[in-house]
Amino acid sequence: MLTISFIRHGESLDNLKSVWAGHKDAELSELATALGESYADTRLTAIVTSDLKRAHATATALFNGQPNPKPSFKVDRDIREQNFGDAEGISWLMSRVPNKSLEDHFKDGQYPVPHHRNEKFPNGESLNDLAARADRAIHGLVLKPYLALSVTENVHVAMVSHGLCISELIPALLKRNHGGGSAKDYRGLMNTAWTRVTVQAKPNTEISADLDNLPPLVVTVTDVNRHEHINKVKRQKGIVEHDPKQKDIREFFGGGEVKGPVEALEHVESNAMDEVEVEELN
Repeated sequence: MLTISFIRHGESLDNLKSVWAGHKDAELSELATALGESYADTRLTAIVTSDLKRAHATATALFNGQPNPKPSFKVDRDIREQNFGDAEGISWLMSRVPNKSLEDHFKDGQYPVPHHRNEKFPNGESLNDLAARADRAIHGLVLKPYLALSVTENVHVAMVSHGLCISELIPALLKRNHGGGSAKDYRGLMNTAWTRVTVQAKPNTEISADLDNLPPLVVTVTDVNRHEHINKVKRQKGIVEHDPKQKDIREFFGGGEVKGPVEALEHVESNAMDEVEVEELN
């Protein structure tokens, strides 16, 4: 059987303070450490992580918590967060100014949250673009290297990514289910929470090395937004606990929907400037 655990990255201390989080390094809060400890008895075959620092540091904590022999560790840009282009690091709006076109917002340096899957900021990605990248990642990083192997042994892949990206990765896998994917929404992961999916070929089906033509698969979601490991973690106090608008922002970046418009807030989830030069661990 092939098992994939989709894990959202942990919080950095800069995120908790609501300060700019670009090239500046920041340690993760205790959430990532708690995640690694909680997975110590869960044998992983491989860890695949986004190259952005907050995901890579979370994946490293997960790797360090694994017993020997350690799982393989791969870093890949295809599972980084949605690219917001010119809006990266800029203050942002949860709602548009009435009677003002999206293009005029951009000209004035205003970046309201897109409400349609095809909308994107200049030089950025739409959700449809992100979905295409997620689909490529599921094929190239999960199914192609591990599906055939899972016929003869249990394979468990941990994919450490970001809220919006994970909200597209899971549907990309579910749509490969024989008979169609589920209409259920799996968005809204908490930091370091995980959702787990299993994949098996239908009985009496052979899996060839050529995975461009997949056999009929049974894809099942077994766990959603599991976060017991952080229940006893004393979280750092910051704007999150006191500002309801910030909670809406956190829901958005968890891949969830914002329930209503809020005022402009500084965007601390910088992606383009959050890259890290890393090597794969062995």
